[in-house]
Amino acid sequence: MNHSPSADRLFQAILSLKNVDECYDFFEDICTITEIRDMIQRLDTAFLIDEGISYQKISDRIGVSTATISRVSRCLNYGAGGYRTVIDRLREEEETA
Repeated sequence: MNHSPSADRLFQAILSLKNVDECYDFFEDICTITEIRDMIQRLDTAFLIDEGISYQKISDRIGVSTATISRVSRCLNYGAGGYRTVIDRLREEEETA
């Protein structure tokens, strides 16, 4: 993705959110329910792939297509590292909680 002032503003806006409730409010305003659901499913898929769960079990559990699972897997393994950063940080937070 190309960096731009508008993209920077969006990401700064997300970083300015202080808690989960603020995130719910912002994302409900900026995204459709379908877009939010799709992002939730992709992140859930990345966590399950990272746990070594099979594509079929992920598809059955979350209801995503194997094409979506494959795309998430490619991003997780060969992408920009965003999924890896988030998975590692959230797992670390869970362990210290």
